[in-house]
Amino acid sequence: MLDLAMYLVLGAALGTVGGLFGIGGGLIAIPVLGVLFGLDQQIAQGTALVMVVPNVMLALWRYHQRNRIELRHALPLGVMGFSFAWLGSIWAVGLDAGAMRIGFIAFLVALSAYNLLRMFTRNAPPSAQMRYSWPWLGVLGAASGSMGGLFGVGGAVVATPVLTSVFGTTQVVAQGLSLALALPSTGVTLVTYAWHHEVDWTIGIPLAVGGLLSISWGVKVAHALPERLLRGLFCGFLVVCAVMLTFKV
Repeated sequence: MLDLAMYLVLGAALGTVGGLFGIGGGLIAIPVLGVLFGLDQQIAQGTALVMVVPNVMLALWRYHQRNRIELRHALPLGVMGFSFAWLGSIWAVGLDAGAMRIGFIAFLVALSAYNLLRMFTRNAPPSAQMRYSWPWLGVLGAASGSMGGLFGVGGAVVATPVLTSVFGTTQVVAQGLSLALALPSTGVTLVTYAWHHEVDWTIGIPLAVGGLLSISWGVKVAHALPERLLRGLFCGFLVVCAVMLTFKV
């Protein structure tokens, strides 16, 4: 019973973070499950996805309520993300767990460096019109889906900074579109991990329940924060995740 309560509280905390950054909470759930609970990298990723999939569904709806997500933009992201996430997840379940963890750390460090660079360089102001559409959104969906399938994070963490810096969207619009990409890709990735027995359902289900109870609050906070502060928090969040995993290697 104590373990169940702990998983519910942890899920609530992760759900808040997932709603705040539009990533479903998996990015921090993976290092937490690996470092604090001692799960192998693939099992940590698969278990986190049990929480991420319903969190992404609810967060996507909440973002759509506040900033309407255009289907013509979400569709190419989602379709290509789904296809390439499936390929990435098949590759992931066959890799060595230690090598996967090192690769995940490198992935987080690269994302952190990219986001830091963006914070200290002059960028064009966000525009109401997206600078590029199809086929470039499809290319972004393919790249993000591949990384999401490989590392179990849904691809949103990759797509969000690219949508703001290259495609010219605001942070909250980017996070909403990234969730549209993440939903199909996390779904197919979870199925693949579960098929290969890389999921601990006894941990994942209470995490999911806790996350669903709190993710709407995270979305609300995201829309209340200044743009620059939200980007800075997102960058710091990536660094913390990378440091946590580094201690496990």
